[in-house]
Amino acid sequence: MADQLNSVEVRSGDTGTVKDAQDVLSGQSKKGALARLLPFLGPAFIASVAYMDPGNFATNIQGGAQFGYMLLWVVVASNIMAMLLQTLSAKLGIATGQNLAELCRTHYARPITLFLWGLMEVVAMATDLAEFLGAALGFNLLLGIPLWLAGLMTAVATFLILGLERYGFRPLEAVIGALIAVVAGSYLVETILDRPDWGIVLNNAIVPRFSGTESILLAAGILGATVMPHAIFLHSALTQDRIVVKDPKLLKRLYRFEIVDVLIAMIVAGAINAAMLIMAASTFFYQGLTGVGTIEEAHLTLQPLLGSAASAIFAVSLLASGLSSASVGTMAGQVIMQGFLHRHIQPWLRRLITMVPSLIVIMIGVDPTRTLVISQVVLSFGLPFAVVPLILFTRRRDVMGVLVNHRATTLAASAAAVVIIALNIYLLYQTFLVTTQPAS
Repeated sequence: MADQLNSVEVRSGDTGTVKDAQDVLSGQSKKGALARLLPFLGPAFIASVAYMDPGNFATNIQGGAQFGYMLLWVVVASNIMAMLLQTLSAKLGIATGQNLAELCRTHYARPITLFLWGLMEVVAMATDLAEFLGAALGFNLLLGIPLWLAGLMTAVATFLILGLERYGFRPLEAVIGALIAVVAGSYLVETILDRPDWGIVLNNAIVPRFSGTESILLAAGILGATVMPHAIFLHSALTQDRIVVKDPKLLKRLYRFEIVDVLIAMIVAGAINAAMLIMAASTFFYQGLTGVGTIEEAHLTLQPLLGSAASAIFAVSLLASGLSSASVGTMAGQVIMQGFLHRHIQPWLRRLITMVPSLIVIMIGVDPTRTLVISQVVLSFGLPFAVVPLILFTRRRDVMGVLVNHRATTLAASAAAVVIIALNIYLLYQTFLVTTQPAS
C-alpha cells in the first residue's frame, strides 16, 4: 500500500482535493460513496460546457421551430457519441500525462502538426464567436442594452471568471458548475411550462429521419454544437496533470472515476440540449410559428405564449451558457496553441484577441443567430481532425499502456467518426452541388 501511495503525485494548486483523491485511490478513505466520488468530479463538467453553449441555442431553436421534434434523435445520437469521445480524451490525458495537441506534435511530422494547429485555431475562432455572441445576446435580452455594450460586458465578465485559475482548479470548476446549474434549472422550468407530448418526444428521440437539405444543415449544426473539437483537446489537458498516477492498478481505478464524471456531465448536457429543442418545438412549431428562427424572436415570442417569466428565464440561461462557454473556449484555445506550437500566451491576451472578430460581427449588424448556426457547421467540419487522431492514439498500447482501448471501444469510436465524416460529405454535396444545379 505504501508503494501505491507514493505513486500518486500532487501537481495541482488545490492540494485538499488532490489529497482526498489520493486517499480514495489508495483505499484509505472512510467516507461514503458520494464523498469519495466528489474529488474526481470536475474535468468533464468543464469540458461539457462546450456541449451547451449558445451555438446549441441557435441550432436547437431553429431545428425545433422548423421541424418540430424530428431532429431530436440527432441530439440523442450526438450526445452518445460525445460521451464516448470525451471518455477517450480524458483517458488519453490520464494515461500519457500529455494532451491531444502535445501528442500530435510529438508523433506527427511538422507540416501535419502545423496544418492541424491552423485548422483547430479556425475551429477555436468559430467556437469563440458563438460563445461571445451568445453571452452578449443574453445581456442584451435581459437588460435591454445595446448589443455592443453587452459585448463589452461579456469580455469583462469572462476576464473575471478566467482570473479564478490562479487559485487552483476547484474555484473555476465551482463557478462553471454553478453556471451549468443555472442553465439546467432554467430549462427544467421551460420544459415544465411547455407541457410537451412525451409520446411524440420519445418516438422522435429514437427514430432517425430528415426532411430536405435545411434539416440536414441543421443536423450538421447540432452535431457540430454537441460534439466539439476544442472540447476533445481540452478534456485531455484537464486530466493530464490533475491527479497523476503511475501504478497500473491505480490508473484503472482513476479512469473508472473519470468515466462516472463523464457520464454525469454528459447526461446533464444532453438533457439540456434535448430540452432546448423540445421547448422550441412545442412552443413554436406546434403553435404554427415555424418562422421563428432567431434567438431574439424566440425570446420575444415566449413572453405572450408562456408569460414574462419564461422569456426572462430564457435570457438568464443564455447568459449563463455564454459566460461559462466563453471562459472554457479561451482555455481550450490556450491548450491548442501551447500543445501544437509549445508557445504560451496569457489567457487574458488571447481573450482580448479572440473577442475582436465577435465585436466586428456585432458592429456590422450580421444576424447573430445565423452566424451561430454557421459557426457550428464549421465546428462539425473540424471534428474529424480531432476525432481521428484521438482514436489512433488511444488504440496504441505503446502510448496508452494499460489503458489502451479494447477492440470494441475502437470500433465504436471509429463508427462515430464515420458517421461524422459521412454527414459532412453529404451536407457539402446537398448544399454546394444539388442546390446550385439549374432547374430542369
